[in-house]
Amino acid sequence: MSKGKKYDLRVTQGDNGWKTEITRRMTSTKTVVSKSHDGFATEAEAQAWGLTELQVFLGTLTERNKRRSEKQAKAKLAAALAAEAATDAEDLDQDDFDEE
Repeated sequence: MSKGKKYDLRVTQGDNGWKTEITRRMTSTKTVVSKSHDGFATEAEAQAWGLTELQVFLGTLTERNKRRSEKQAKAKLAAALAAEAATDAEDLDQDDFDEE
């Protein structure tokens, strides 16, 4: 299995100037455009915009992933505490029956 970039940028020339697209590889054969901007006068402008926007885009994704993983960790902890509390309650109920 090859190690390719998941996110990349593509610069193309159109009728009204240069166009930059931030792309995401979904599968080995399918690529989806995540963000695009067109109307650049030169290829260098389009490339510069693409590189800066790609960094911002990846930074935003990283922050979102951190928030989601923190949320999942809190949910797992809450579920574990709830399960432990339920087990403790069952143990207390069983102790009451054993004493009688």
